[in-house]
Amino acid sequence: MITIEGIHHVSICVRDLERAKTFYKDIIGLQEIERPPFDFPGAWYALGPDGQQLHLIVHNGETLREGDIHTRDGHFAIRVSSYTETIEWLKHKEIPHEARPYPKAGFPQIYVLDPDRNMIELNAAVCDLT
Repeated sequence: MITIEGIHHVSICVRDLERAKTFYKDIIGLQEIERPPFDFPGAWYALGPDGQQLHLIVHNGETLREGDIHTRDGHFAIRVSSYTETIEWLKHKEIPHEARPYPKAGFPQIYVLDPDRNMIELNAAVCDLT
């Protein structure tokens, strides 16, 4: 039997590392952390207080999607503290998104694409729309 302790990291492919790093730092607000000296380019980010990480890997292959936001595509989710503040921030930064304040999932969701069209779900425990 396997005993799961949690998710350690999610790795996604990017084409332009500097563009991706700007997005994850300036738009999503992640803090870059030290990465081992691999023989290929990439970046690591802290995701929350429990040691989870996001790993960016430069890859020019065919694994990258081309379409618009489709919530059934593969994605990773980041829990945010405020649904409303996240929506306002994305609008301020002119980031296209799909907002679902009252979805069947039972918690509010926002879907965005990074510059390489990787899907990201931003969700909150409750919908704090006023």
